[in-house]
Amino acid sequence: MSGAQLPANLSAETVREISEQRDEPEWLLDARLDALEALESLDLPDVIQTPGRRWTNLEALDFESLVDPLEQVDETERTADEGVEVLTFTEALDAHPELVESAFGSTIEPEENYLTALSAALFTTGTVVYVPEGVDAEDVTIRAEMNSRSLFSHTLVITEESASVTILESIESGADVEDARYFSNLVEIDAGENSYVQYGSLQNLAEDTYSYALKRADVGTYATVNWIEGNLGSRLTRSDVESELNGDSAETKIVGAFFGHEDQHFDVNARVWHNAEHTTADLVTRGVLDDEARSVYEGVQDVGRDAWNTSSYQRENTLMLSDESEADASPKLIIHNHDTEASHSATVGQVDREDLFYMISRAIPQRRARNMLVEGFFVPVLEEIEVAEFRDDLEELIAARLH
Repeated sequence: MSGAQLPANLSAETVREISEQRDEPEWLLDARLDALEALESLDLPDVIQTPGRRWTNLEALDFESLVDPLEQVDETERTADEGVEVLTFTEALDAHPELVESAFGSTIEPEENYLTALSAALFTTGTVVYVPEGVDAEDVTIRAEMNSRSLFSHTLVITEESASVTILESIESGADVEDARYFSNLVEIDAGENSYVQYGSLQNLAEDTYSYALKRADVGTYATVNWIEGNLGSRLTRSDVESELNGDSAETKIVGAFFGHEDQHFDVNARVWHNAEHTTADLVTRGVLDDEARSVYEGVQDVGRDAWNTSSYQRENTLMLSDESEADASPKLIIHNHDTEASHSATVGQVDREDLFYMISRAIPQRRARNMLVEGFFVPVLEEIEVAEFRDDLEELIAARLH
């Protein structure tokens, strides 16, 4: 196993206590214990390694000090639209036991890597969004506040045929906790035939936090799953957003934005698998780095052998505001058939000197001119966000960081 060691405060007794406190069914306890047992043989997630550069050092995570399994505290507000059920994980186990059992782990295998298994063994919070056939829901929000040293969350989104839902999820830090913190969030989306999901996430955790998120969708025939991922907080952020286009004519869009300053480190990844015919994907990521902030990005478009008539596009742009910041981008295009229209691009650069000079020559102060260019840089991402509330939140956080 690479790197991480099993925390001494983590045992089968700990996992049983978490499960008993929540009065969980036997199958979920078994799943937790299986994940716990697998930890010793699992590797940490892969990271891009560029010679001579600072890559994402997940092996430095000291889970002994970061993880406190029995003291997980969160304050989460959930709002639902008419016809959709937005339940805590515990409520959903009571209301829809079979649905939760079939969906849990169907998109993200709990034993996929060390961090997913750790989360599956220990999660105490989470949400199940269930959208029955034909229901059109818009105003679903999950606003979470982390009030403990560690917090593990698991979210399931299940949309039946011709259902539609737009979800805004956010996480921030609440009560002051001395020492570093660790936040983990696994999100599974099971999008039924001809359904539509837009899932927006906004992470603005305190900068003494290490965060790991894996969000993955199983996109059915004629279904669409659009992701929006905004990352501004935490000291080290590892964020994976992925779509598996498993049904004919399935579509996905993965839109990402990050803004790092001081010594923040972002490892952000967007991946799509084209497994069926006539599928479409669009990956758009924009990031800004200031001070000594660092970013690593990987975008993967994997077009399968039977994924005829595929359209797949990817664009990643990083803007650096200081000479000390660093960015690496690794776009990958893996094509297994000839009936594919695809492209990928990545750019890393400084603020355009000519644009800056032009604005200063028009009597705009240099700092204001730079800030306007940064705000403009994020516009292509902001324009993709259908939820005004989410767009406003992200714009406000970007503006606050600039001033």
